[in-house]
Amino acid sequence: MTRHEALKHILAPLSDGDLTLFTTGMISREAFNIRDRAENFYMIGSMGLLNALGLGLALQAPARKVWVIEGDGSALMSLGTLPLIATFRAHNLIHIVLDNEAYESTGGQPTISAEVDLAALAEAAGYERVWRVSDPASLQKALREAVDTTSLTFIRVKVSGRAPEGLGRVSLTPEQIKQRFAQALTQA
Repeated sequence: MTRHEALKHILAPLSDGDLTLFTTGMISREAFNIRDRAENFYMIGSMGLLNALGLGLALQAPARKVWVIEGDGSALMSLGTLPLIATFRAHNLIHIVLDNEAYESTGGQPTISAEVDLAALAEAAGYERVWRVSDPASLQKALREAVDTTSLTFIRVKVSGRAPEGLGRVSLTPEQIKQRFAQALTQA
């Protein structure tokens, strides 16, 4: 399953009030082109900070699902945040790592995720539900459970492939992203 295919599956079950945060680079670009919405926050230029932002948001908006969608490179840059997230047990946080074993946005250099099991790290940190998926059926099953549960969830999705040819950039400025997302936070 490619990252693009995985993102299509992930974005499909989002409810109107769900808040989604996307890491910098190709994941933000693909998500923007698949299903842009006011409740989407695209992190521009700050790899490794997304899951901490997601935790803060989940704690401040406990009535809404908060989806953190990052790559293996981003997750590896912020491993110290995993136990912090698990300690707070944000019941509304769904943390998804799309693992293609590469820093694609900077040229495809390999990460160490082929040797480091990110899902095992999430389990060791104390995440309540941890999934390892690599195909559409298991991803859909994990997503259904994540939506239906009130448990802190981590889903590691092994993906392949590069971004689609001619993939456009996020056409919003960081200021526009922030303003639009802030407005979405005050609604519902």
